[in-house]
Amino acid sequence: MVIQPEDVLPDKVNSAIINGIAIRKGTIAAFLENSNASTEQIQAAIQMMRELAPAVIALGLHKHVVFKNSQIEQILIDAEK
Repeated sequence: MVIQPEDVLPDKVNSAIINGIAIRKGTIAAFLENSNASTEQIQAAIQMMRELAPAVIALGLHKHVVFKNSQIEQILIDAEK
């Protein structure tokens, strides 16, 4: 079975509860985009990734992606605890 985005979250739905965590559309995209933050934005981006990390863990992305940036990888490790 092939899963399409609308199978997970239909167009008119903006969030879902997955493994007990409310996850909004765009959570993973925001996490990934923040991992590319400029030097001037890095502290704010790190804070946002800490806030988004529980959703990334709930979705299981951390089981399939390894970040080259050790600080980002550590954020996910800490969130998994």
